[in-house]
Amino acid sequence: QVQLVESGAGLVQPGGSLRLSCAVSGDGLDQLAIAWFRQAPGKEREGLACISANEHRTYYVESVKGRFAMSRDDAKSTESTVTLQMNDLQPDDTAVYYCAAVPPTMLFSRCVLPGSVEAWGQGTQVTVSS
Repeated sequence: QVQLVESGAGLVQPGGSLRLSCAVSGDGLDQLAIAWFRQAPGKEREGLACISANEHRTYYVESVKGRFAMSRDDAKSTESTVTLQMNDLQPDDTAVYYCAAVPPTMLFSRCVLPGSVEAWGQGTQVTVSS
């Protein structure tokens, strides 16, 4: 069973940056992509980006492309650290951010669909406000 724990919550001013981390542990990490999602109050959870196992191929949705960047450090076969560097943050980016483990999908872009997720982290709050 895979466990995911997010960290890096914070309050940042518009235009600022924040880095989130996701500590991943468990078996089978070499088969799992890791994705980031967010959910704002009153809105559905939306996928933002994901990074594949082994090759560390990335995918970003249009709304964050060029502003957000993922990286992945597979220190051990049963432990990984995945980061989400977020730049030029705006008030619309305010949400609870979740990392998630995603088994292989037919199309890599499907890794940002909630229905593709095998396991979720507990979430971490990001607030963008002046």
